[in-house]
Amino acid sequence: MKKGLSLLLSLVLVFSLLAACSTPADTKPANEKVELTFWSLFSGGDGDFMQQMIDSFNKENPNIQVKNVMLEWAEYYTKLITGVSSGNGPDIGVSHTSKLPELVKQGVVNDLDSVAKVENLDWNKFNQNILSATILNKKHYAVPIDTHPFIFFYNKKLLKQAGLLDDKGKPTIEQTAQGFVDFVVKLKSSMQNNQMAFAFPSKGDDPYRLWWALYHQLGGKDVMADDLKTPSIDMDKAVKAANYMKDLYHKQQVIPLNLESGAKTFQAGNAGIFMGGVWNTGTFEQTNGLEFGAMTIPKFYDKLATWGDSHTLILPVQKKQDPIKQKAALAFMNFIAEHGQIWAKAGHIPAKAKIVDDPEFKKLPYRSDYVSVADSVAFNKPTPYNWPVKTVVIRNLDTIWNNSVPAEEAFKKMQEEMKTVIK
Repeated sequence: MKKGLSLLLSLVLVFSLLAACSTPADTKPANEKVELTFWSLFSGGDGDFMQQMIDSFNKENPNIQVKNVMLEWAEYYTKLITGVSSGNGPDIGVSHTSKLPELVKQGVVNDLDSVAKVENLDWNKFNQNILSATILNKKHYAVPIDTHPFIFFYNKKLLKQAGLLDDKGKPTIEQTAQGFVDFVVKLKSSMQNNQMAFAFPSKGDDPYRLWWALYHQLGGKDVMADDLKTPSIDMDKAVKAANYMKDLYHKQQVIPLNLESGAKTFQAGNAGIFMGGVWNTGTFEQTNGLEFGAMTIPKFYDKLATWGDSHTLILPVQKKQDPIKQKAALAFMNFIAEHGQIWAKAGHIPAKAKIVDDPEFKKLPYRSDYVSVADSVAFNKPTPYNWPVKTVVIRNLDTIWNNSVPAEEAFKKMQEEMKTVIK
């Protein structure tokens, strides 16, 4: 009797263990809610549009709820790296394409290929120029949701006054380097005392972005070699692009020196043209009385190219990976990319190619006039040194714009300084 009872209990235990083993450890009941934490760096209008999409996702996916934690832009990457290293990082994060290689090198980001396969994410639906900048070592590390390139803004009233608008309301600029000079010199001659032809700063990011565009239009490949760790500036092209810009400041004098904000001057209606990021579009279109247009920057040299970066969504590394959460996170990422017509309200160009044909996107003013630039953005090479190298490049370019150092000397110094930040 005791032997029979003992055998029965043993069989019950064995079947219980088998049943437990047959249930994958990463499964959860179908009705159990998955909660995801999303760390973002979006504020202002960007933040409002992102929250709108998060709310829509949460409503449409009651079993997956995403909590948006907005961090200060200046502190975001430090907190992300620290959070991941301490095991307290988010389920979903944001990375600029230019920052992504650094995060990958530091072990902050998971690649997406295995979970993307499970979720049936179709990479072919993305603009391939935007997508390619997120691929490192043949692996996908992020879902891009946009590109935000450097473009050309113009004041219709002031250009019409100067006789520089065609019958369709577009600037009449010959697509050459000299053609742009002729255009902006003529524009300057029509300006009143409180107006300027070209509202543009003489230091910092925007001049760097214009130089980057001209350098790539001339055929410059990057400032880093293909090994991704050696400075490699094409000196002839770099100097030619820089001297062209320096002349706009000092020879033609169509750009005032030491302008505090080109965007604010243009927004006030006191400048004929301005070049800056697409994110200015949302600000300008909410400005009463500002009649402006937006388009790709001119083709100064051999090919059309411009500076640009992208916002992407990433899966930060966790101490214990949760496949269910990862799958839910990728569903959220794809949802955001699929709703690019909403994100485009902030001025950005959607990363999914089909969005540009969406009626909701097409009815947005200005965007269709520059959306084609997504194919000609010259992204940084996928090196982890992009951001420290950019700091060196900007610091030395500023000495060219203020005419304190000859371009040739500035680029030689730049290349030597770049070596010191590559570790």
